[in-house]
Amino acid sequence: MAQAPFTNDIKTLRFLAGEMTQGDLGDRVGVTRQTIAAIEQGKYSPSLEVAFRIAHVFGKPLEEVFQWTAKAG
Repeated sequence: MAQAPFTNDIKTLRFLAGEMTQGDLGDRVGVTRQTIAAIEQGKYSPSLEVAFRIAHVFGKPLEEVFQWTAKAG
């Protein structure tokens, strides 16, 4: 599977939020721990709703959590 065209700072934000676990974040967002792990690793692109929910948990705008890289083409 190809890498997603974006990066994210979820792992750093979880650490800064009192070392929140992937499971804790998943519970707050409404997804599984495995989904959070896959998003962090860039193996899965979250829906727009899930991306906004993740940003909301950390009190950050979407663009401070996810950074999109346009592919030349």
